[in-house]
Amino acid sequence: MKFQSLGATLLSFAIAVPAYVSAQETANVDTLALSLDQCIAIALDDNPAIKIADMEIERVDYSKKEIIGQLLPSISFDATYSRTVEKQVAYMNMSAFKGLGGSSSSGSESSDESTTTSKSSGNNGIKMGLDNSYAMGFTAAMPIIAPQLWKTLSLSDTQILQNVEAARKSRIDLINQVKAAYYGLLLAEDSYKVILESFENAKFNHDVYLKKYQVGTASEYDVLRSSVTMKNIEPELSQAEIAIKQARLQLMILMGMEASVPVKTTTKLSDYEETMYDNTLSLSRSIADNSDLRMLDLQTKSLKDALSIQKMAWFPTLALTANYNWTSSTNGTPFKHINWNPYSVVGLTLSIPIFQGGQRYTRIKQASIQVQEMKWQRENLERTLKMQVDVAIDNIQMNVKQIASTSESVKQADKAHQIMTKSFEIGAASYLDLRDSELALTRARLAYYQSIYNYLIANSNLELLLGNADIEKYSNLNK
Repeated sequence: MKFQSLGATLLSFAIAVPAYVSAQETANVDTLALSLDQCIAIALDDNPAIKIADMEIERVDYSKKEIIGQLLPSISFDATYSRTVEKQVAYMNMSAFKGLGGSSSSGSESSDESTTTSKSSGNNGIKMGLDNSYAMGFTAAMPIIAPQLWKTLSLSDTQILQNVEAARKSRIDLINQVKAAYYGLLLAEDSYKVILESFENAKFNHDVYLKKYQVGTASEYDVLRSSVTMKNIEPELSQAEIAIKQARLQLMILMGMEASVPVKTTTKLSDYEETMYDNTLSLSRSIADNSDLRMLDLQTKSLKDALSIQKMAWFPTLALTANYNWTSSTNGTPFKHINWNPYSVVGLTLSIPIFQGGQRYTRIKQASIQVQEMKWQRENLERTLKMQVDVAIDNIQMNVKQIASTSESVKQADKAHQIMTKSFEIGAASYLDLRDSELALTRARLAYYQSIYNYLIANSNLELLLGNADIEKYSNLNK
């Protein structure tokens, strides 16, 4: 029995220890309290899209270095070996030497000799060349005058600026997405609190009627009606909980964090009401920092550089070349009796384009048309952006008015609910009157939080449209 008791004790201890350790580990996991700025700083540091944009800048920088390398000398080493399978045969016309050398023979003899030589030459040629040929050496070349290559460097600089602007646009878009997710989480949390309070009031009223019914001071209808009211709120409460989870998950994805990490917000939607008037008065309408507009300007500059490159195709080019080689030729077995003979050459190569079937002219015309198209696109984009800015500012001002109106409505609904609660307690009001006042207060609070959310989203969209997000502030916060 003692052994059984001891075994049971050890078994219970073995089960209890892991459970205790797990509970301790769960308790030690601290919930991260993150402000909006901290969430944005984390997202800018860990989001994959930002890392890809930064890598594109580095890639184009290497592309520019590749172009610079074309301006430097290029050196290569080559080696060749060839074996002659069938030697070339050369024939000589001996009749060309007729009458030379002071021959004193008769005419008939000379004619016979000429005929004999001609036949011999026609039948027996001279084989030229050797069996084995070797060649190896260094070749160097460097452009001296290369207008198109020089202008390509400017085009590469513009491409780097385009990638830098694309990276900046990615950061501004990410800031807007994080703000929308953070504001959505705040709206979900505040809405949950409102619905939870309504559910608790309904549950409290149901408990009161249930106790009154048990003592005979309330009817069964009152109990059923309060129970139905409470159960009707439960689905809304569940939906609010799901909305919080979804908004938090979206925020975690944007920040590049694991969903299992517990995170909570440090602000409420009502906190933004204090600064909304000052922010509304200081709204900017300048579209100079708009990413789309800046990208269009850089693309126009790139097309102008491409047009200049096409025009420079008419210019001559000059290149310096140099060769230093060793050659050898032998008969018989390869790689025997090799005797290397060095030789070197230095020269200049001048290329003057004259005519290429009108290709250069048509390419210049195409580039010119593209530059003109970009001019009209910029004008249209600028007009559209100004209209969108006006609409966004109007929406912000309208949302500010809605916040002021709903804030006052919440105060009035809260006061009316307090009056109705006192009246219900003394029997001067029915349960329906109390329930109506609770619904009015709940709707007023939800409308108030929704109007603040709409204002914050409109403000964030305007910031995205203007492209004036303070990226450096979040970078410094990260440091």
